[in-house]
Amino acid sequence: MKYQKLKKALILLADGTIFHGKAVGKEGSAFGEVCFNTGMTGYQEIFTDPSYYGQLMVTTNAHIGNYGVNNEEVESDSVKIAGLICKNFSYDFSRDAADGSLEDFLNTNNLLAISDVDTRALVAYIRDNGAMNAVISTDVDNIEALKKQLADTPNMNGLELASKVSTKEAYTVGDENASIRISALDIGIKKNILRNLVKRGAYVKVFPYNSKFEDLEAFKPNGYFLSNGPGDPEPLIEAQEVAKEIIKRDLPLFGICLGHQVIALANGISTYKMHNGHRGINHPVKNLITGKGEITSQNHGFAINREETEAHSDVEITHVHLNDNTVAGVKMKSKNVFSVQYHPEASPGPHDSSYLFDEFIKNIQKN
Repeated sequence: MKYQKLKKALILLADGTIFHGKAVGKEGSAFGEVCFNTGMTGYQEIFTDPSYYGQLMVTTNAHIGNYGVNNEEVESDSVKIAGLICKNFSYDFSRDAADGSLEDFLNTNNLLAISDVDTRALVAYIRDNGAMNAVISTDVDNIEALKKQLADTPNMNGLELASKVSTKEAYTVGDENASIRISALDIGIKKNILRNLVKRGAYVKVFPYNSKFEDLEAFKPNGYFLSNGPGDPEPLIEAQEVAKEIIKRDLPLFGICLGHQVIALANGISTYKMHNGHRGINHPVKNLITGKGEITSQNHGFAINREETEAHSDVEITHVHLNDNTVAGVKMKSKNVFSVQYHPEASPGPHDSSYLFDEFIKNIQKN
């Protein structure tokens, strides 16, 4: 293991608080919303998850990079986080299945990362004061200039980001001769969601975020899917219109995370920005239909209004988050529609919720 001489770096929060660290490799500055993930593994999947677009990711696990990277363990075609903040960065790795080091992976993707940060103190601060904009930088002698730039960084509340991560052109995955055809609206879709649908015998066509219902309908699908994704769901008017049309026609519809929020908005249920969101692979959820508990993978900074959901005559809460009683899943009473506020594809993470894909396929088959 060679000695690494690291350049000084810092984290400047929007409220003026500063934490200090060292640059892992690349120098410069990166701006975004600072948040934390409690997963012990899966850093590569986290960094490439489109739902994390524009966020400065604090990893609570003390060691990052110790098992390197694998070319297959990605959720999109590039790194989506704005920057990485960690305690101990491992330049060396030990794993037979690794294709390279995390250091090379970050350099290839031009990602700024800082280590040697007191992440326990930082996470405690975010937990108490909420997710907020921040900058990580090696320009440690120009605090005032960084403050001015940070003040101009857009707030996540009201920010539309699906257009930044969605596919530009429609594409298909799976066997074109499959008996089940699904149209998926890409507002930040993860690769493992598509793998789970294909594994269950579906032929899926993925459409850009601003597609019309008529575009999705032209594929002659048996069911429709609204994906996960980054940012505030309220600006996604086109996606909401697609959801409204699918609901009106009583067609099979499944939504995950951002898709879940879009379905809520299509039903007149509002959403709100959470204090610091849910991000990790260890979040407890209760299925109110079966009474069973699930350990889930979650990544969201917005949620749907519980009071409005409970008051809605045609929407039933099916899942709740056991840490704070937020809505984790809903279904419509008179329509073939359901959604969850977490990730049943769980890559990485537990597989407790994979049955939701089976339920979607069953809903399509009985339609």
